[in-house]
Amino acid sequence: MSYQNLAFMIGLLGSIHCVGMCGPLAFAVPSFRTGWGYLIFNKLSYQAGRITSYCLLGILIGFAGRQIWLAGVQQGLSILCGLLIITAAASRVFRFSIGHPDAVFIKPFNKVFGYALKHKANHLIIGIINGFLPCGFVYLALAGALNTGAVSSAVSYMFWYGLGTLPLMFIAGISAGFTTALFRRKINNVVPYFMICLGLWFIFRGLELDIPYFSPAPSGSTAAECR
Repeated sequence: MSYQNLAFMIGLLGSIHCVGMCGPLAFAVPSFRTGWGYLIFNKLSYQAGRITSYCLLGILIGFAGRQIWLAGVQQGLSILCGLLIITAAASRVFRFSIGHPDAVFIKPFNKVFGYALKHKANHLIIGIINGFLPCGFVYLALAGALNTGAVSSAVSYMFWYGLGTLPLMFIAGISAGFTTALFRRKINNVVPYFMICLGLWFIFRGLELDIPYFSPAPSGSTAAECR
């Protein structure tokens, strides 16, 4: 599986969670002009804003990943990311707390988002703000982007992640929600097991066990050889 395919699947499978978490924000953004044409344009602008933010985050994480690859410790990073993802998943399965380091960012985010709504910012700007909302699935995507080893690859990874979240988030935006709380709860109960599989994938890639497509053998030092 290529990094782009993995990123798209993380976005697609995590988008039910996104609808529950970010969907209310999308519903809170009013459309100042009536008509289906304006509604669809506004909601697409909102989604474009989110994906733009993910790509900007990809630039930042790509520079960090490039330095890690140049230092030759990408295998260790992949294993560490896998362990952290599995730990986060286990905390949800066994219901123990590992803290919420992103809580400090929520209050400032709410202020900025509220300011944008109050001053009737356009949907693209609000989507860009929403894209920086601390989110577990964005962290998963950033962990994957960090392992690509190049800025362009990290941006591509985050773009495909955002594209994966687009279908359900767009439908939710124009329908004001299409899933029940019970359905989202059942999906969220499955999410930790998906995270465990993802964490194992990172670990096995770092171990380089010479298993095609799953744990490739050691190769050259370029990011392209590992995609």
